[in-house]
Amino acid sequence: MRLLLVEDDNHVAAALSAMLSKHGFEVAHARSGEEALQALLPDSGAPFGVVLLDLGLPDQDGFEVCGKIRKRTATPVIMVTARADVRSRIHGLNLGADDYVVKPYDTMELLARIHAVSRRTAAHDPGHGPEESPDGSHPPLRLGPVTIELPTRQVSVNGTTVSLTRKEFDLLALLAQRPGVVFRREQIISEVWRTSWEGTGRTLEVHIASLRSKLRMPALIETVRGVGYRLVAPAG
Repeated sequence: MRLLLVEDDNHVAAALSAMLSKHGFEVAHARSGEEALQALLPDSGAPFGVVLLDLGLPDQDGFEVCGKIRKRTATPVIMVTARADVRSRIHGLNLGADDYVVKPYDTMELLARIHAVSRRTAAHDPGHGPEESPDGSHPPLRLGPVTIELPTRQVSVNGTTVSLTRKEFDLLALLAQRPGVVFRREQIISEVWRTSWEGTGRTLEVHIASLRSKLRMPALIETVRGVGYRLVAPAG
C-alpha cells in the first residue's frame, strides 16, 4: 500500500517511514500542507491508500488541509497529533478524518488503525471487495485446519463443522481477514457489536474464550496485552 506521510519534522518522519516500510508500506513524505495537496493530484502517480496527517504544519493548519483533501479525494485520512482534547478530535472527524491518533502512540496501534481504515474503505468500494472466484462466489478463508465460509457463515476445523453464535462468527471473521494484525479492543467492539467500548469489555473477553474453546485451538487468537487481539494463522 502507498501511504502519504504529512509531517514537517524530518526526524519524526524518518523514524516513522522506516517503521512503515518495514511493515510493507511504500511511504511518500510531504513536509507541508501544499506538498501534501500536490502529491494527491490525480496525475501525481499511483493513488495512496492512506494519508497520515500531522496537524502542526508550517504553511497551514492541518485541519484546513484535511478539509481540502476531503474535497478532492476519498483517500482515508488519519490525523496524527499531540492535540488530545475532545473538541479537536470532534472537529477533525467532522472535517472528514477517518481516525484520530494522539501522540505519543504505540506503533502497533497505529498500524492496526491504518489497516482498519483501509479495510473499511475497501468494504465500501465495489472494486476492492473480497476476491471472488470465477463463478462470482467468495472463496473460503483457510487458516491451517480452520476453514471459514463467509457467504454461508460456516466454520470447520479439519473438516468438522463448528457451531458458532452470530457474534462469535463475526468476531472470528474480522480477525481472520487480517491474520497477524492487532485489532484494538475498542475497534472490535465497534465493528462487531456496533457500540462503544464502555461496559462491553467483559463481553468481548467471554466471546474470545468461547471461540478458543469451541475451535479447540487456544493459541489461534493471541491476546496482545494492553491493546487487543490478533489471529495467529496455524501451520498445516
